Amino acid sequence: MYTTLIDAARLATLSASNTRVFDCRHDMKDSAAGERAFAAGHIPGAAHLDLDRDLSGPVVAGRTGRHPLPDRSAFRELLRRHGVTAATQLVAYDDNDGLFAARLWWMARWAGHTPAAVLDGGYRAWLALQAGDAASPPAAALPPQPVPAPQSVDMATVQQEFQAGRRVLLDARAADRFRGENETMDPKGGHIPGAVNAPYQGNVNADGRFLAPDVLRAHYAGLLDAHADKPVICYCGSGVSATHTALAMLCAGLPEPALYVGSWSEWITCPENPIET
Repeated sequence: MYTTLIDAARLATLSASNTRVFDCRHDMKDSAAGERAFAAGHIPGAAHLDLDRDLSGPVVAGRTGRHPLPDRSAFRELLRRHGVTAATQLVAYDDNDGLFAARLWWMARWAGHTPAAVLDGGYRAWLALQAGDAASPPAAALPPQPVPAPQSVDMATVQQEFQAGRRVLLDARAADRFRGENETMDPKGGHIPGAVNAPYQGNVNADGRFLAPDVLRAHYAGLLDAHADKPVICYCGSGVSATHTALAMLCAGLPEPALYVGSWSEWITCPENPIET
């Protein structure tokens, strides 16, 4: 069973009866784009799961982030309706470097389903395989490995643990949004004071495949060098791209960071929370 990444060549060899593939394509600025893309073409047998409808719970204005977690029991039932059992290999993919697929990967484990993996290189890698594109070979194999259940933290934990200096925060957003520039998703720009910027785009190469484990390990070791003794909390805009960072750190052989699900879009709902630009 695969618990982090799987490449297209290996996915093609898996038994359809014991594998469920989910198309997680989405566009934050066009909520219908993912379903249109799925209708235009997808991996055979895949089902589409929408970020807003299936991978998020109800948004409460002024209280939650843009993509709060759904009820856990309801999400388990959603997986069950799609044929996911304890023995099923779940595979998630998208066309955005694994950004939205990583959210499903994280949530499946949060719901208690360990054999979940992201298709390395996404839909592009699958199309390249079908076309026999020798110029895009599969990435180096990652052996199946046991992974712990993911941990999530709330705003109160971030306020207490991080501000007391007991944990370090990684912000997975692009550098300009971290600085408070070009903010188009949320009403306020900036970051949680003291956070370290680690844009999720730095986890992959030009083909959308995750970098080699040793490269990822060196990357995060450099970012966290001054905080080597502290557990990590990862956040982003709304708890989506931060799951990409969690996946990258596991692939690097590092401890998985806790996820601040509400992330920046929840942090700014509290007027007392400090903001740094």
